[in-house]
Parts: sequence; C-alpha cells; structure tokens
Amino acid sequence: MADARMPEKFYELAQPMLPAEKQPGPEGGRRPTGHYSVLKVIWFVLVTGCRWKDVPKEMGCCGETARTRLQAWERVGIWNQLHQLLLTMLRQENELHLETAIIDSTQVRAFGGGDATGPSPVDRRKKGTKYTLLVDRDGVPLVIHAVPANRSDHLEILSVVTSFPAVPGKPGRPRTHPKKLYADAGYDCEATRSVLRWLGIEPHIRHRDGAHGSHLGRVRWVVERTISWIKGLRRMRVRYDRSATSIDAWTTVAAAVVCLNILMEAIS
Repeated sequence: MADARMPEKFYELAQPMLPAEKQPGPEGGRRPTGHYSVLKVIWFVLVTGCRWKDVPKEMGCCGETARTRLQAWERVGIWNQLHQLLLTMLRQENELHLETAIIDSTQVRAFGGGDATGPSPVDRRKKGTKYTLLVDRDGVPLVIHAVPANRSDHLEILSVVTSFPAVPGKPGRPRTHPKKLYADAGYDCEATRSVLRWLGIEPHIRHRDGAHGSHLGRVRWVVERTISWIKGLRRMRVRYDRSATSIDAWTTVAAAVVCLNILMEAIS
C-alpha cells in the first residue's frame, strides 16, 4: 500500500501543523534533528515494521528521537489534525461518502504486552490487541480504535460510531453520523440497534442465528480491503509498542497514510 520512502506530499501537509523547530541557544550547541528527518523515520518504521533501534543511521535521525516525537505529537493532537485534513481534502475531491459507514475489526499479536492488550480468543489466549475500524462507503478509514483483544465487538461499536468525524470541505453543516451502518454478526445486539436508531442511524447488522445469504457482504467488502491496507503497513501487523500513546499514534498515522494514498490516486 505504501513505499518505504516518504512522499514529499506527506511532509508538505504535516509541516504547517508541527511545532517550530528549535534553534541552538546563544552559547551554540548541536542543532536538534529536523522534523523532515523525523517524519522520514516514522514513515519508514510504519511501512517496514523495523524496530526503533534498527533504523539506519544514514536516515539522519535515530529511532529513539523519532519515537519521542511520535508520542509528543500524538499528545498535542497533530496526527489527528493530519488525518482530519486528509479527510477534508478527500471530501473536496468527491472521494468521501459519509452517508454509509461500515465497521469491522482485526486482531494482532502484542509482544511484551502493554496497554490495550488482552488474551486473544483466536490466538490461544496470547496477548493481543483488537483494532476496530470504521470506513465510509468506499473504504476510506474514518476511525480506528485499539482495545484489548478479548473485548467483544458489540461493546465497542457505539464508542467507534460516536467518534465519527465531522468533515468539512463542502457547503453546509458537516455530517455528524452516517445514515446507514453495516456490520457482521459479531456486532449483533438488539440494544445496539435501538441506540443506533435513536441516533438516527439505520443499522444493517447480520443476526448470528440468521440464515446465510444476507448479501451484506456486497457492501462490507470495502472494510476488509481497508484492513488489508492497514496491515500492509508492517508496523500494524504485530504490536511491539507498550504505551497507549504510541498505539494511538500509530493507528492515526496509519489511517492518514491510507487516506493520503487514496488522495494521490484520485488526483493523479
């Protein structure tokens, strides 16, 4: 889904949101690593999945510096701002269709444990994390939440839906929730359907005991494709980071990278 070399467009969009680069004081000293080099390393680690300590020295930034800034920029909301900007640009290009949303989840192994981990019910109860993903009609990632692997899907659906982003870019008030929501049988819960209807969302959730042939897969396949795009970024396949700050940062950066690739393809 993405090349290990950071595209210039990524830096061009992120640079105005980044804090001013520090300059040496009156007594001199070494100039801090520039934001461009840091972003190159963050992109490289996300795409290749390499460990921070294995970042090549010729990239101009050590892995520890990149990790520190990844977390610092997550704390001040820069990654969320970048994701929101890309969603806005996609809407301006008519590549975002928010009337319909689809939700699904995937699980990854969490080596070493850490925040948002739990015994995986699909991996012999080894520690893992579940990523719950909400996409638009065409598979553009809108929300990604990381929770312990043993958390039930139907307990996560409402928190993800209420995180639906209000995306500007067109005349009129931004939409605050989709008209329709599609999900598989893992989200089957009548209480959830009632809450969704109360929010003005028409639920299309397959019943666990229902007969096969619901045809919901004709709509839902795009979320499976987006999950494959997300996991094509190798840092997202297996979890090594332990802190919730790093986990949240990676999920948002991954969503932004997928949005960027969709945007670049649309305008090319």
